[in-house]
Amino acid sequence: MSAWGRRVVAGMLALVTAVGLSACSPRSADWTDTVAVLAAGSPTGVYHDYGSHLAAELSRELDVDLTAEVTAGSVDNLLRVSAGDALLGFAQGDAAADAVAGTGAFTEALDVQAIARLYDEYLQIVVRDDSALDDLADLSGRRISLGAENSGVNVIATRVLHAAGVAADAIDDPQLDLGGSIAAMERGEIDGFFWVGGLPTPGIADLAETVDVRLLPVEQDWVNAVNERYSHAYRPADVPAGTYGLDVSVTTMAVPNYLVTAGSTPPGVVHDLVAGLFAARTALAADVPAAALLDRRSAIFTGPVPLHPGAEQYYRDLRR
Repeated sequence: MSAWGRRVVAGMLALVTAVGLSACSPRSADWTDTVAVLAAGSPTGVYHDYGSHLAAELSRELDVDLTAEVTAGSVDNLLRVSAGDALLGFAQGDAAADAVAGTGAFTEALDVQAIARLYDEYLQIVVRDDSALDDLADLSGRRISLGAENSGVNVIATRVLHAAGVAADAIDDPQLDLGGSIAAMERGEIDGFFWVGGLPTPGIADLAETVDVRLLPVEQDWVNAVNERYSHAYRPADVPAGTYGLDVSVTTMAVPNYLVTAGSTPPGVVHDLVAGLFAARTALAADVPAAALLDRRSAIFTGPVPLHPGAEQYYRDLRR
């Protein structure tokens, strides 16, 4: 090979090496004493699916041993993050707003902050296709799971029922998580269940393979009523036709989902986490469709939950 050819090859190898290095997100902060736990959610929900893959990708990107733990959902995640039992957690925007205000399920304000807005979650009220349940008013006296205790599902379920004029205590609620609700419906032990998650939610998609299901509609007036009474975190939405085998789209409500950490988490650690999150986005989206919705332009809109200073620095750096 000529001297010129050797220089070309050497240059190409250097370029490949540089690209490979730039694709990584090496740690820039001291992670000593960091609790490397991600508070996820039910094993059959999007939170846990997203969380498990995210923990694996961040562990590889940042050379840490981050693990995703099963939890009851948003309220549980916020409590764990605030208490220092988890570094990261997924949380619905409404539950997170309650947490920073010290209202709703929270007896005092929690020092939690957001690092990114991830995607929107959809309220899904699942019943058997052959059931006589057509409206929320039909749920009175029925055995319906309104979500596990300390879950964001339970927060939304009770709020929507109130807006629809249905007393939550008139429903026989076994307080099941998503996995328990799916198993109970397969056995015919419940008439339906509430769930809030990304589309499609893996566990419900699996259920629809063996049980014909449909979703009850959520009227826009109810969404407006919930917004007026609470944090204006909700918006009208539709579950598209084809989801879970549905013949037509179904009106519902959506709420944003945040990735949160404690306000006391070192800014450098948070900067590393946000950089790792975006570096892993393409790989995550191959396994978790909701991960494809992560966008730098909308990730900063987490109000009324404040952005962590480490996250703010990451987003400011992007504009330079």
